[in-house]
Amino acid sequence: MNNMREVDVVVIGAGQAGLAGAYHLRRTGFEPERDFVVLDHAPAPGGAWQFRWPSLTYGKVHAMHALPGMELTDADPARPSAEVIAEYFTAYERAFDLRVRRPVDVRAVREGVDGRLLVETSDGVWSTRALINATGTWDRPFWPRYPGQETFRGRQLHTAQYPGPEEFAGLRVVVVGGGASGTQHLMELAPYASATTWVTRRPPVFREGPFSEDVGRAAVALVEERVRQGLPPKSVVSVTGLPLNDAIRQAIADGVLDRQPMFDRITPDGVDWNDGRHVDADVILWATGFRAAIDHLAPLKLRGPGGGIRLDGTRVSADPRIHLVGYGPSASTIGANRAGRAAVRDIRRLLTGEAVAV
Repeated sequence: MNNMREVDVVVIGAGQAGLAGAYHLRRTGFEPERDFVVLDHAPAPGGAWQFRWPSLTYGKVHAMHALPGMELTDADPARPSAEVIAEYFTAYERAFDLRVRRPVDVRAVREGVDGRLLVETSDGVWSTRALINATGTWDRPFWPRYPGQETFRGRQLHTAQYPGPEEFAGLRVVVVGGGASGTQHLMELAPYASATTWVTRRPPVFREGPFSEDVGRAAVALVEERVRQGLPPKSVVSVTGLPLNDAIRQAIADGVLDRQPMFDRITPDGVDWNDGRHVDADVILWATGFRAAIDHLAPLKLRGPGGGIRLDGTRVSADPRIHLVGYGPSASTIGANRAGRAAVRDIRRLLTGEAVAV
């Protein structure tokens, strides 16, 4: 503990949500390194975007919303999104002098003394009065478990490891998952693979028409209600459905998006269903989403009986010092911006002794 440093606010994570929080701290008078610190475990700016596969170009990104105070302009839609957004985040951090510390791994957050929290990291311990947790989900890919999975002789990989379509040339690929990533992977690799099979637990729901503000608000309200009840947040697609655009329509017509029910077991050379069907496979690609990367908060025992963390806005209901930004209803680029502003507003009230609405 000899190298323990004190600040008013620690921000964990420098993706969209963390940078939005840091921007609003800076804008309202908090000084980086003196009043607050931003800790990021990634090797460079760009949040989770820097790890996206090269074939995910900026033009394919769904609704990337600009960070507060600085627009993302003149981006080439043909460039990899990892490059475009990493450069944008780099410029943003410099423009607002956010002084992000990286790479720093946060190992645990514990109760300290005098009402403070201790943030234990690979770079020492920080003592803080408030915490903005903006760690997202990329570091916690969800791998479902099915009988026989360990016997499969082919390759299994998750969206987080997706290398691009060329590596699937000539292979028989089973894509698991009915979200945006699953459909994008399938449409992209189908021209290269010798055969593809698409399986999902539930029939996919395709949404006609534009994604209006009303639709967006309704989706956020549904997710917000879950976290208010202390339940784990659901994926966006489970609430909004998949947009039925021209590319999706063509993939359906071509038989690429021909959904099959979830298989019952994995065999050494493929997958089986209880009705006797079998599909040979060289690769199983699990496009099965992610979970919130919040294990470092476990010492604070914030999870409720429902398995999630009950929130009031971004504030943890059981501990007003802690805000989860980019979690649940704020797990979108525009939602993260708004949540960062709301979290800082609440934290200012807490630190100045103003009453925080409950």
